[in-house]
Amino acid sequence: MTSRRVRLGLLALALLTGLSGLPGPTAAASSAPAPAAPSPTTEEQRLDRAVPREILRRSGFDDVAPRFGRELERAHSYAEARGLVAREGAALWRRAVDRAQGRGPAGGDLGRDDDRPLYWARLELTRAVRTWEPGFGLTDRDRADLLDRLERGSRGQDGIRYPAKGHLRRVLLTGFDPFTLDRDIRISNPSGATALALDGTVIETPEGPARVETAVFPVRWADFAAGTVERTLRPYLPRVDLFTTVSQGRTGRFDVERTNGAWRGGFPDNDGVSRTETVPVADPASQPQWTGTTLPYTAVVAAHTGRFPVYDHTEVTEIPAGGTAAVVRPDGPTAGSTARAGGGGDYLSNEIAYRATLLRDRLGLHDTLPGGHVHTPVLQFGAGNTDPATGTVTDPEFVRNRLDIIGQVRSIVAVALGATRRARG
Repeated sequence: MTSRRVRLGLLALALLTGLSGLPGPTAAASSAPAPAAPSPTTEEQRLDRAVPREILRRSGFDDVAPRFGRELERAHSYAEARGLVAREGAALWRRAVDRAQGRGPAGGDLGRDDDRPLYWARLELTRAVRTWEPGFGLTDRDRADLLDRLERGSRGQDGIRYPAKGHLRRVLLTGFDPFTLDRDIRISNPSGATALALDGTVIETPEGPARVETAVFPVRWADFAAGTVERTLRPYLPRVDLFTTVSQGRTGRFDVERTNGAWRGGFPDNDGVSRTETVPVADPASQPQWTGTTLPYTAVVAAHTGRFPVYDHTEVTEIPAGGTAAVVRPDGPTAGSTARAGGGGDYLSNEIAYRATLLRDRLGLHDTLPGGHVHTPVLQFGAGNTDPATGTVTDPEFVRNRLDIIGQVRSIVAVALGATRRARG
């Protein structure tokens, strides 16, 4: 592609010089170097480390980026590139779902339940698009659109489909990418693994079957401020019977988060960006400091859903009305207080819960739609494999923990569905 640009530039220079007879300024302008390619993000730069390469190789996902790169170089227009990224993003999501659910080849010895191949393969594709210099002009806006289409397709956000007919109830569940990768780049996120394992599946309950559709979200403040949660969930919340956002939380326990707060606490995201501010949403004048779950938490906590205990988590951190200092409240916020942490903290797990439940309320669904946030246990490696500098990317206990968390989320959803049907009579 570079040589083609050089040849075209020389031809243009010759033509212009011959026509104008003014070689000085024209020649100087035509020989100006092309703009440098955009740099990979902090998140994408981690791809070159040994662990991501091993995860991709041991899952068979190491073939995704080379093939995509070849097809991208053959795109001769923005329209061709747009079709390519939409198609390949959706194909990557479907491949990850199929692998997680036992369809097709495993591609290697890494557990099928692993969410990390999708994460690292997606980053390879976004890096390719971000640094691509096609022979035709590509504006910053066009490149951003290509990246957005690729992200949405490869996260399942554009692939939510419920049957048009039948008596299946509908569940919407979301997960997250791995995060805190500079602490341990081997990290997997059980919420993302759960989304892959449950997408398109049917849960049988005493009250009848329910179809689960899922999507995964990035761990980046900017994407949330741009409205990715609302854009994904808004078309479906009026049509589902239950929704739950899911993320990784505390060690050794599940939590149903009772209250969500309108505050970002500043912990760095996957791009190393920090934000400390009120959660930015549309129509901030009507923005509440707190939103609450409408999941049937009493029934979920009382049921035996798996080996990890499940708690109704009510603690928040607030600045009381008229006060200036933050106070921890074990039983939820007090009247007129300002949020400093919801039950799920002040990071993106709290924020997705806040955004989803605020959207529910703004759509007028508070009293009819069960929805909220579930925190899973921290996914832990086995004993003797806890040092990221010397440890392996997987071990039997690590896989067992992830499978148990996935299974327990599924059971929690089934219990919540049963309790909801009984509550509605």
